[in-house]
Amino acid sequence: MPGKSPDDLRSARWFAPDDLRSMGHRSRAMQMGLSEDDWQGKPVIAIINTWSDLSPCHHHLRDRAEWVKRGILQAGGMPAELPVHDFAEQFLKPTSMLYRNMGAMEVEETLRSHPVDGAVLMGGCDKSTPALVMGAISMGLPFIFLPAGAMLRGNYAGEKLGSGTDIWKYWDERRAGTIDKAQWDGVQGGIARSYGTCMTMGTASTMMSIAEGFGLTLPGASSIPAPDAGHKRMAAACGRRAVEMVWEDLTPDKIITPAATRNATAVAMATGCSTNAIIHLVAMARRAGIDWGLDDLDAIGRDVPVIANIRPSGKDYLMEDFFYAGGLPALMKEMGDALDLSVMTVNGKTLGENIESAVNYNDDVIRPLSKPVYHEGSLAVLRGNLAPDGAVIKPAACDPRFHTHTGPAIVADSYDEMKKIINDENYPMTPDHVLVLRNAGPQGGPGMPEWGMIPMPKALLKDGHRDMMRLSDARMSGTSYGACVLHVAPEAFVGGPLALIETGDIIEMDIPNRHLSVRLSDDELSARRAKWTPPEPRYERGFGWMFARHVEQADKGCDFDFLRTDFGGPVPEPEIN
Repeated sequence: MPGKSPDDLRSARWFAPDDLRSMGHRSRAMQMGLSEDDWQGKPVIAIINTWSDLSPCHHHLRDRAEWVKRGILQAGGMPAELPVHDFAEQFLKPTSMLYRNMGAMEVEETLRSHPVDGAVLMGGCDKSTPALVMGAISMGLPFIFLPAGAMLRGNYAGEKLGSGTDIWKYWDERRAGTIDKAQWDGVQGGIARSYGTCMTMGTASTMMSIAEGFGLTLPGASSIPAPDAGHKRMAAACGRRAVEMVWEDLTPDKIITPAATRNATAVAMATGCSTNAIIHLVAMARRAGIDWGLDDLDAIGRDVPVIANIRPSGKDYLMEDFFYAGGLPALMKEMGDALDLSVMTVNGKTLGENIESAVNYNDDVIRPLSKPVYHEGSLAVLRGNLAPDGAVIKPAACDPRFHTHTGPAIVADSYDEMKKIINDENYPMTPDHVLVLRNAGPQGGPGMPEWGMIPMPKALLKDGHRDMMRLSDARMSGTSYGACVLHVAPEAFVGGPLALIETGDIIEMDIPNRHLSVRLSDDELSARRAKWTPPEPRYERGFGWMFARHVEQADKGCDFDFLRTDFGGPVPEPEIN
């Protein structure tokens, strides 16, 4: 039986009363060609669409919105497509992360201010998933997430290419002089062959998988390739299910629980997830009022191994292969006791019911726990006098010889300064040196750009070296790899210890023992701090000014402090007069 009656619908506040204001709402709806049969007694479902002409990952979402509308109409609802920020990772500068919280605010207020009862969230490219989910959590209406899906495998000269991952690899070879411009142009033309997100286990695929791990998608939805015909059917199914969720009053607080958060984290670790997952998982959980931090993620990472053999943590396969192997339901079934199967999901069934019939069709793509890609989870959290609030590394995606490393620092205060160092073929350095980039965090970047995978220096490339330890308060693309320590917190720009490091200081990293430090005494660090001068603010007006004053540090998810669940009382429904 429905949990709501037509009189209980939120949209009825706009359309149902026999008064002046509601008459205006009805007349303006009729202005668009609608009639009372379209809205009367029916849930209005917002289709939150991140399509734009400058969003290649979401280029198909204009079409998919039509399929969602079909599903909503089939289930007796009224569709209302509402566009929001596109989160186009490739084109937004200085970084799309600068706009994640703005996008979350836009989603929350778009849902609050319009006559809608539930929502289908359409996204997938990196920051779009957490932004959409964070905003919808804060609003509290029933919603379902529709993953944009990964693009087809790349191809050049008969070789399978992976988004981002192979660009980094071939850029090193180009700079080393082992490939020419024609080959580089061939990679450029072959690495992105269709619409859809990166088809490696980068941030996009990671966050879509996490959304499914939370129970926010239909079973298997996060693994369907964007060009697959099944993606259209899934879109229509999302529309139908959104209508049912409104009648059932299946709100996000009934789905995003502490147990679901543990599941989402475990799924992330098993997939070989992006380092960005940590920031977004913390932010999403905290929006739901769940106390979740770096230590929680690291503890799960100790116990859950990487079993998805997908680049960059894996070696051989991409998301299209993962889909053919059974997708995320098959991976979750392989995870066994690492998941709480009793949690509720958006289709009204438990996770256990959803994956009961899942089959792993290729146990090299989706490994059994007895044969993991890497013996621990994808990410490790490091602490020490250099990162008292934590730093992150992806051990499965770097040369194991750097898992324990000591070396002298080469420090750059900006990315431009670092580029001069890495492009100097004669710069004095060895593979044991540690490249340190600072002032690239949430406030310093600004927005914490993906500068953390610093390209290998030409001085080392010419001798055949392809990895070294790199350290920063920046992020890196989830498609990246290498011995890159990221998200150092507090960041240098606000006076974190990273601001005090000098070229020649000895950096020590011990991943098995989760340790990161600089070989300096407390007295020396204090003396340097006394001489440190805070940098000038990046912005003096506008959104950037607001961002700098309210963004939290990486270990807290980089949300705005005033958007936390515990900041003030709940926001009331809008007054309609």
